[in-house]
Amino acid sequence: MVQKINKTSLKPDFGCFVLFDGGFTGLVVINFTAKAALEIYTNYMRNMGMPEEELAISHTSDEVGDVLGELMNQLVGDFTNKIRKELQTNITQNQPKMLSLNKQVILQVDTNLDRPQARRVTFSTANNNIFYLELAMDKTEFIQLEEFEVAEDESPDDILEATRKSMEDKKAAESASNKSDADDLLDQLGL
Repeated sequence: MVQKINKTSLKPDFGCFVLFDGGFTGLVVINFTAKAALEIYTNYMRNMGMPEEELAISHTSDEVGDVLGELMNQLVGDFTNKIRKELQTNITQNQPKMLSLNKQVILQVDTNLDRPQARRVTFSTANNNIFYLELAMDKTEFIQLEEFEVAEDESPDDILEATRKSMEDKKAAESASNKSDADDLLDQLGL
């Protein structure tokens, strides 16, 4: 469910935010409880193969902030990529910032927003720890003037396969060219 809110804010225990700018301007905030931050961090690091005894035990650890910042960066990066492809406009993002908080901090984008809009979506982890994603931006409407095709996502495997095939074709063409040159030389010598 998407909740309409009046303002975005960083809330305890842990908040991440990132600004984006370009075709439109906005702010994305994710607020975690201490338990949600630690659960997401722990599961992420376990999936990366990190041993249990090397994991941070406090949500205020730098490692927790780094992981949540990386996840925020991936999330907003995916968002900007989809905007670029589906709406044919470009937005850029800054480096995510993470703060361990004990009080609420109000955030707003310092631009002239004519009709500011703010929304919140609530999520829960596998252990029912809640975290929130908030988005603030100017009310924006995109009007499609002409049809265009949305580009497919490129798979790294497809790119590697196309490059491999191109190199094989190039080698085959060079080999055929070298054989043809040798045959021409033999013909000139009458052999």
